[in-house]
Amino acid sequence: MGRVTIEPAVPQEHIDLLHAGVTHPRSTFWGMQGNTSEQSRAAFDEIDADPHHTARLGRVDGVPTFLTETYDPAHSVLAAHYRVEPGQLGMHVLVAPTDTPVHGLTSQVFRAVMHFCFRDPAVTEVVVEPDVRNHAIHAKNAAAGFVVDRRIALSDKEALLSFCTVEAFAASERASGSGASERRSGSELERGCPVLGGEGLPSPDVAHPEPEVTARAHRHVAAKAIGEFTHERLLSPEPTTDGRWTITAGTARYTFAATRHALEHWRVDPASLERTVDGEVTRVDALTVVSDLHEDLDIPGHLRSTYLEELSGTLASLAYKWHHARHTSSELVHADFQTIEAAMTEGHPAFVANNGLIGFSATDHAAYSPEAGADVPRVWIAVRRNVAHLSLADGLTEEDLYAGELDPADRERFSLRLEAKGVDPADYLLMPIHPRQWDHKLAVTFASDLARRDIVHSGRTSDRYRAQQSIRTFFNRDRPERHYVKTALAIQNMGFLRGLSPSYMAATPAINDWVAQVVADDPELADCGFRVLREVAAIGYTGDAYHQLGASNPHTKMVAALWRESPVPKLAAGERLQSLTGLLHRDADGGALITELITASPIGAAEWVRRMLRAYLRPVVHCLGVHDLAFMPHGENLILVLEDHVPTGVFMKDIGEEVVVMSDRPLPADVERVRHVLPAHVQSLSILTDVLDGVLRFVAEILADDEVMGGGEFWTLVAECIREHAADHPRAARLDLLRESFEHSCLNRLQLRNTLQMVDLTDPEGSLIRVGDPANPLHNPHDFKEMRPEMREGAHDLKEMRPVTREGAYDRWRTGG
Repeated sequence: MGRVTIEPAVPQEHIDLLHAGVTHPRSTFWGMQGNTSEQSRAAFDEIDADPHHTARLGRVDGVPTFLTETYDPAHSVLAAHYRVEPGQLGMHVLVAPTDTPVHGLTSQVFRAVMHFCFRDPAVTEVVVEPDVRNHAIHAKNAAAGFVVDRRIALSDKEALLSFCTVEAFAASERASGSGASERRSGSELERGCPVLGGEGLPSPDVAHPEPEVTARAHRHVAAKAIGEFTHERLLSPEPTTDGRWTITAGTARYTFAATRHALEHWRVDPASLERTVDGEVTRVDALTVVSDLHEDLDIPGHLRSTYLEELSGTLASLAYKWHHARHTSSELVHADFQTIEAAMTEGHPAFVANNGLIGFSATDHAAYSPEAGADVPRVWIAVRRNVAHLSLADGLTEEDLYAGELDPADRERFSLRLEAKGVDPADYLLMPIHPRQWDHKLAVTFASDLARRDIVHSGRTSDRYRAQQSIRTFFNRDRPERHYVKTALAIQNMGFLRGLSPSYMAATPAINDWVAQVVADDPELADCGFRVLREVAAIGYTGDAYHQLGASNPHTKMVAALWRESPVPKLAAGERLQSLTGLLHRDADGGALITELITASPIGAAEWVRRMLRAYLRPVVHCLGVHDLAFMPHGENLILVLEDHVPTGVFMKDIGEEVVVMSDRPLPADVERVRHVLPAHVQSLSILTDVLDGVLRFVAEILADDEVMGGGEFWTLVAECIREHAADHPRAARLDLLRESFEHSCLNRLQLRNTLQMVDLTDPEGSLIRVGDPANPLHNPHDFKEMRPEMREGAHDLKEMRPVTREGAYDRWRTGG
C-alpha cells in the first residue's frame, strides 16, 4: 500500500486534518460530531499535555491517512473496570473517512499500528474498548488476535473491553498482512468474530464462587444468622447433653457450639455448625437456613425472595473478599486509610443480609465496590439552573466549590461541551454522578431530560476516586485534600434504595454548619479530639417528570450529589486514619485488627480501651447528654484518628442524614427538620442501642475470644467512662445509661418485616421494633462473664437468661440450676 509513517500529532499544525477526521459523519464512534474546530483543538491540546496519552498522525507515502492514539490504561477510565497489568498499552485508531475508499487500506493501517505498539519491548499486550455497535472494528480486532474480555459501561458508550498479546498478534492473519479476512463474506466475518459468534459476551471475573470459599461463606453467614436472630429473640436454641446447642425447624435440625456474651450476644462457631434432616447430615447453606426458619422469622411471603436475593449478594461479596484477600490484619496495622477501607469484610455487624447490593452486576462490583479497590473516574453532568438547586455552607460560594473540585482545564472543557450543544454554560450547574448511575439511569430513565438539554453530559475528570464502605461515597485518591463526593445510586441495599433526595438535602449544609459550630464551641469535645466532617454543598435536579407527580417516589432521588470535607488536611504529623469498622474486622484467616492494633501499640490493653472509649464513647455521650444531639455513630459513619496505633480522636460524618436534636432547644429555622423531641429514657437508646449493642458488644466478643480482655473487665471500663463523664457533666446523668436493663431495638426484624423499606423516614421512631429488655452490662459489669462450651452443662435456655428486677441488682447470667 506504500510506505507507512507515524509521527506525533501537533495540534497547532495539524488541527485542520484532525478536526476534519474526527467530525466526519462516518466517524460516529469517535464521539466528536458537532465539535467546532476550537473544541477539537482543546481536546487535542489536552491529550498533548497528558504524559500518559499521545496522539499521532499516520501517513501513507507522505499523505495524511489516519490518526492513532496510545495511552496508559492505568491512567485512563479503564482502570475502574479491570486490574491493569504491567506491559499493557491502550490504543485507538481512525482511518480518515473518504468517499473513494481503497480496498484493504484499513487492514494495512491496523497492521502498521499494531506493529508500532509492539515495537516497544516493554509492551506485551494492547487494550482496546470499541463501541459495541461498531461491528466493523470488531472484525478488525478479531483478525489481529484481540479477544473480548467483557462488556463495560463507559460514560459515552457501551464498550467491549478487549486484549491482544504480542503472541496472539504474531499468530494472527493480520500480523503478516495476508488480508484473508477481506476476502470473506459478511457472514464469515461475523463467524470469525468472537463477539458475534452466538456464544454471547464472556462473563466478567467470577472466579470467587469456588466451592471451598463459597462453603466457608455459607457457614459464616449461617452462623451469624443464627447468632443475630437469637440475639433478637426470634430463635431460642436449646442446650444439648454434650454442651452444644440446637434449633429445630420442621424436619431440619441445626446443632452448633457457641460462646455467649453480655447483651444476649451469641457467637456461633461456623465450623461447628451442622444441619441434619431426618438424622441425615446435609451441607450448610445460609439461604436454606432462612427457608427452614421462615415461620420463626415471619418474612412476608411476597418479600422472601427479595430477602434471599440480598442474602445471596452478601454471600457473593464475602466470597469475593476472601478470594481476593490481599492483606492480613497484622499488615493492615501499618496500612494507609484507603487500603484498610478496601480490606473490610463484614459490612454492618448486626445485619445478616448486609451487602446485598441489588442491581449491582458482577462487572459493577469489580469496578465500583470498595473491596475491589479500583480507581473510579468521576463523571460530571450539567443541569439547568432553573430546574436544580445548589445549597452551600456559610461562606462558601459556587465559584469556591467548583474551583476547589475542578481544574481550570476541566471547567473550560465542560463549557465547550455546553456551547457545542447550543446552550449557555452560565445557565447550568455542574454535578458529579456515579458512572453506573449515568449508564443505568440518566441515559435511559432521564432520556427526555437529556433531549431537552436540561441535563447535559459534560465528561470525566482525571482525578481517581475510591469507593468507601458506604458504597456511594468516594474518596479522591489523587488529591486527598479535595472533598468526598457522595452521589445517588439506584441500587437496593439493607432496606433502602441508595438515592439522594434533592428536597431533603437542601438544608444539609445549614444543618452541618450548625452542628459543626456546636462541636467547635465545646472545649470538652475538643479535649476528646472529636470533630465533624461537614457536608458543605448539596445539589439536586428536580426538572424531571417524576418530581411533577407531586409525591415522593424513588425516581425523585436519582440525580443528586453532595460534597463532604476530607479528613486528610485536618491531620497532624504522625496521625493516621481508620474507619471504626476496622475495630470489628477479622481477616480471611480470622485475625482481628483490633487485637493487632493493641499488640502494636506502646500501651497495654486496658489503657488502649480507655483511650478508645475517651475518643469514641465519651464525646458521643456528651453530645447527647449536654446538647441533646444524637448521631448515628456506627462503623462507616465514624473515622478514628490513630497515633502509634492508639485512638486519639474521631471524625464524625454523615451529619445531614443521620443527626437528630432530641429536645425543644432553640434551632435556626433551616435546621428545624432534624428535631425529634423524645423523653430522656428514649434518648438514651441512641447510646445503648447504637453504641453498646451496635458496636461495643462486637468489640467485647473479639477481645474475649482473642483472650485480650474478658467481658467483665471490658464493660467495667465502659461503665467507668460514662460515670466519669456524668461526674464532670451532671446533666448527662438524666440519661441513666447505667440502668439495669433497656429496651432492645431489633435491626434484623426491621429488614425481615420489609426488606424494601426498613424505616419510614418521616417517622423513624415509630418504625422501630423493640423486643425484650436485655440486662445492661454497665449496671454491674463484673457479673457478666463469657459462657463457653465447657461451662454449659445444665445451662438454662435463652428465655431463662433474662434480668429479674430486684432492688439495685439483676440476676446473673445463669449457668446452672
